[in-house]
Amino acid sequence: MRHLIGLAAGLLILAGCDRPDAPADAPAPAPEAPAAGAFSYAATSDLSGYYMPVSEVRIGKWSFGHIFVGQAFEFEAWKGAETETTFAPVMLHFDDATSPMVETELGEVRSVTARVLPTRYAVSEDRIEFEGTSPELGAVKFEGRIDPGALATSRRNLGDEGVVVTGTLTAGGQTVRDLRLRWWMGD
Repeated sequence: MRHLIGLAAGLLILAGCDRPDAPADAPAPAPEAPAAGAFSYAATSDLSGYYMPVSEVRIGKWSFGHIFVGQAFEFEAWKGAETETTFAPVMLHFDDATSPMVETELGEVRSVTARVLPTRYAVSEDRIEFEGTSPELGAVKFEGRIDPGALATSRRNLGDEGVVVTGTLTAGGQTVRDLRLRWWMGD
């Protein structure tokens, strides 16, 4: 029994070492819980893929990379899994344009990135709405209109360069209006 008490005390001391700026008796901050009904997917056609800016979009040192939209089964599987910390069926990706380039299986990419997971999304045949937060960019919001005809053409051509989504992105305290996105299937 004495060994268990000693082990528990040791673990508590070590746990406190991970947060040197927090008082010893302060509770760990709880992640913000999404509001009930915050996630909506109402598309019947396949919208999955990467929606990438037609031209570079910079917010401070961050370059907006893409919006990822998953397949219908990913939306269904993710319901109730809002605590997932690395994947969601809708995510935004940014690159630190000042970070060094590194070689990957996809070619050269920036070494520092920010993936923004949702606290709310609504995806339908003609809309993508997204809200999330990240330590790097703060509150992130995107509201866009999908052109179903342009998206169908792009999908048939496996990534035509045409604009398929037009919207507004807010991140890092800045707003970019008339953001134009093209579609890419991904690898």
